[in-house]
Amino acid sequence: MPISSIHIDTRPDWRGGQNQVLLTLRGLRARGHNVELLALSGGALKKCALAEGFTVHAIPARSVRPGGARLLRKVMRERRWDIVHAHDPHGLTIAWLAGAHRRAALVAQRRVANPLAGGRIALARYHAAQRIIAVSRFVAESVIPSGIAAEKVAVVYEGVELPTPVAAGERAQARDNLGVAENEILLGCVGYLLPEKEQDALIRAMPAILHEFPNCRLILAGDGPCRRELESLAKKLGVARAAIFAGFVERIADIYRALDIFLFPSLAEPLGTSILAAMSYGLPVIGVASGGVPEMVTHERNGLLVPAPDPAAFTDATLRLLRSRDEAKRFGDAARATIAEKFTADRMVEATIGQYERISKERQQQ
Repeated sequence: MPISSIHIDTRPDWRGGQNQVLLTLRGLRARGHNVELLALSGGALKKCALAEGFTVHAIPARSVRPGGARLLRKVMRERRWDIVHAHDPHGLTIAWLAGAHRRAALVAQRRVANPLAGGRIALARYHAAQRIIAVSRFVAESVIPSGIAAEKVAVVYEGVELPTPVAAGERAQARDNLGVAENEILLGCVGYLLPEKEQDALIRAMPAILHEFPNCRLILAGDGPCRRELESLAKKLGVARAAIFAGFVERIADIYRALDIFLFPSLAEPLGTSILAAMSYGLPVIGVASGGVPEMVTHERNGLLVPAPDPAAFTDATLRLLRSRDEAKRFGDAARATIAEKFTADRMVEATIGQYERISKERQQQ
């Protein structure tokens, strides 16, 4: 039976969470379910969803929570919805203020592992939700101590679309677009440039890597408040010529097609869709053994894990893979197989639908 769901996301920019919302909308629509979206006026998700033909209700940028709540009340008066799915905390506030939990099943997506806000009103939003969907066990374990019943929390891993294997011509074109020569080794990371993402560890690792492999380069794809600081660090360490600060990359697939090794230094990452994407392209990955990363990467099986975002640890792990290309390829092949088995967008959508169906049964039994 088709399920009608309306989704809420309030971020203005395009990050991993917004891509997951769009993948969810696509997957639900492809399976015959009715979906609509509340998204920020002028935001990246609103533009992308409209371009794909989704019905999008624009949340006023100058009045996100009260204006969004008024908008949601209007939308819910016009038709019946089975599910109201809030994809971020502000979206959950909008749903709670609109009383969505009194008219439909409220689902709260949780993509961060910070403790839930402790105020009575702030926690009331989560208590009103019939289900909290956590993107990893690590995130789920951060929710329950706040007084949320364990049976209300479900883990649904985020997913990526499995790309076709990269052809030699595609790799060459992607490298040409980035200004990377055929004989250069390209290391890289995709993500917003924030302190907690720890990209400075990669720059600090470069002098030792370049000493043994002078044809290495490091690309950081993404923008953010730490960019200027990271550029200054690269100059200070004398590796600026080997560092590429790509900023926001619209054709992000070019980055993955061009890379040789993917480095992910983020500490306590809730999950990390960029590392999932890298694995889907068959890249060997090196990550930190914390947060949700060990739920994706099994050390010595489909990648390497280091204990902390330490430059020396990333240096050693990177040099190991550069010295043994056969091992690097074995890890990359296993990484792609892991995605196909557990972390595709289709699996994420099916698991989400499974939660919707369980919620519907629960409501019928109440």
